[in-house]
Amino acid sequence: MRSFVDLDRTFGSQPRPLGAVLARIDTGRGRERLFEDQRPELLKQLAEHARIASIKASNAIEGVVVGSDRAERIVEGSHRYRNRNEREFAGYRDAIDMLMRLETYEELGVPSVLHLHRLLFEYTDGDGGHLKIDQNLIVSHESGRKEVVFTPTPPEETEFMLSELLVRYEEAKAEGRTHPLILIGALVLDFLAIHPVADGNGRLARLLTTYELLAQGYRVARYVSLEQRIFESKNTYYKTLYDSQRNWHEGEHDVWPWITYLSRMLASSYDDFEKRVVAAGEQSGSKQDRVREYILRQAPARFRRRDVERALPGISLATIRLVLTELRDSGQIKPEGSGAGARWNRV
Repeated sequence: MRSFVDLDRTFGSQPRPLGAVLARIDTGRGRERLFEDQRPELLKQLAEHARIASIKASNAIEGVVVGSDRAERIVEGSHRYRNRNEREFAGYRDAIDMLMRLETYEELGVPSVLHLHRLLFEYTDGDGGHLKIDQNLIVSHESGRKEVVFTPTPPEETEFMLSELLVRYEEAKAEGRTHPLILIGALVLDFLAIHPVADGNGRLARLLTTYELLAQGYRVARYVSLEQRIFESKNTYYKTLYDSQRNWHEGEHDVWPWITYLSRMLASSYDDFEKRVVAAGEQSGSKQDRVREYILRQAPARFRRRDVERALPGISLATIRLVLTELRDSGQIKPEGSGAGARWNRV
């Protein structure tokens, strides 16, 4: 909310290099539409790969880790859970799937935020869908001991502050006074400074980021896992957040470290997305040859069919099955088990 009180102060000192980064992103958004028309099957497979990576990574950032086999079963729709980690994992799956199915996007409000939170904790004991009632703290253990790095909004002010943030954000969007990605960055920064729920604030903030990116036409969030990129750079992720939240309560904070991090991550996501699409179109040899080459020379010695599907977007399941059968019959691979969950071993 603090970032939207005085827009001139907050956004009037945009770093000059950031303009070039935003231009790269907008260029990528334009090309994205072309790829969607030309390569729909490839993009469908990229979207599934990104979905799986996002569910795993966003939970892992918060220490919610599920074993690989169990994670894949839950991602594929299993509703049998062994512990709380698996239940929270499944909640993020349902939330991200809901966002990806949307065709229209409404203005953000407190009810819509709490609905997402309710989905996150749908399989736990009713923990979702409520604002915090106790003070929470943002802490760091980097020095070897617990250190409070930021004190969020107190519980008695949370509902007002969150509601004001969302109203002011929507007004700033409607005015169009600055680039929409800058506004999204400020929204997420303020949301995390308020820390409106008892648990799941980071995951909820990443879901809101995805929602607003899609709403503003930045569909790269469908095809490249932003959560995975955050996980891989989480030290920078936390540092830029902390740098930008300093003096937030006084309204004297600097939004640019965090917004610059987020923008560069989006720009590199678009670069990676375009490279994947172009590379898939330029690969030589028949599709069966590419599957055969991957299985015999590039795949792990023990792999599953879904590993091949993810590594080779654009190649149909029927083609992959055909090559697996051929290599099995020729004695070059051996199956363990049957069906989609079977493991294959190179001989």
